[in-house]
Amino acid sequence: MLDFTPWNTLLQTYVDDQGRVDYARWQQSDSSALGAWLGSLPNRLDGLTTEESLALLINLYNGLTIQQVLKQYPIDSVLPKVLGLPNWLSFNRFFSRSLYQLDGKPTSLDGIEHGTLRPQFKEPRIHFALVCAAGGCPILRNEAYWPDIVEAQLETDAHRFIHNPDKVRYDAGAGVLYCSKIFKWYGEDFLRVAASVPDYIGSYLAPTPPLSALTKLEYLPYDWGLNQQPTE
Repeated sequence: MLDFTPWNTLLQTYVDDQGRVDYARWQQSDSSALGAWLGSLPNRLDGLTTEESLALLINLYNGLTIQQVLKQYPIDSVLPKVLGLPNWLSFNRFFSRSLYQLDGKPTSLDGIEHGTLRPQFKEPRIHFALVCAAGGCPILRNEAYWPDIVEAQLETDAHRFIHNPDKVRYDAGAGVLYCSKIFKWYGEDFLRVAASVPDYIGSYLAPTPPLSALTKLEYLPYDWGLNQQPTE
């Protein structure tokens, strides 16, 4: 049985309405509660509806990400630096280490996203819901995803991400669409449902004249800083 209520309670307690996480308080108070909830989840997708599977996998991905950060906190980023240079080895381990048994096989964050969600569901809006604990990621909802409303939640996530000028903005005067590198990294997913990335973004922004494959694209720098609440 799917029970996302414990996860929902934790999110409402430790995540603000801007998606920023109070890792320090969460680590001190409730880190074991997250592990207990993760351990209670079903580890097979058999028998689940599409909506149930989507809600489960998105909640699972975000929950495992938070759990990893809590184990390592305090950290400033999931992309740490060594001698001023990005430590890509540590970064890759964060996403590639096995964290969960799914359908009888060990899986990682990458496995959930690239091995299951992307190929099986072909739903580009997951990229506005999966949160890797970085500022450049989508905002972490302070509520769980629920099977009966996951479609509406994903649509809201897409709208919010594309209308956030830190992630997407269109300079009509210059004719340039500035957007998150998420649209570059996962461009093929958006092309499954739109003729081009500008076409996809334009379906939410709806500028005049409309965006198209001829619109010039420029990608914004990605913020790898931890999505934590400011400390006093």
